[in-house]
Amino acid sequence: MSNDLSLKETQKEWHGTLKSYVIGFVASILLTAVSFFIVMTRALSGPILIFIIIGLALAQAIVQLLFFLHVGQEAKPRWETVVFYFMVMVLLIIAGGSLWIMYDLDDRLMSNMTMEMSHD
Repeated sequence: MSNDLSLKETQKEWHGTLKSYVIGFVASILLTAVSFFIVMTRALSGPILIFIIIGLALAQAIVQLLFFLHVGQEAKPRWETVVFYFMVMVLLIIAGGSLWIMYDLDDRLMSNMTMEMSHD
């Protein structure tokens, strides 16, 4: 017996339904519209606005990962999900490391500048 799937069965396995695509599309549009509305009406400002926009962006990323990229929905073994999480870890290390280096350089170099300026 062979476990080979036909092309149509493979497509059904890897693609979502029309309902899931519509839900994902509507959710993405709503999240984008809420972000746009908050910024354009200046309903919030300062750090609160930044945190709300970041939260909405993360929510939209999750919606797109689930409804369009189908992350975590493949059959076992879940290699694509493992690869995705590894990619996220590498990106966080690169971004976090870059921010850490820039902050450290700013602290080391600019602290001398403020001391020199205060002596003038």
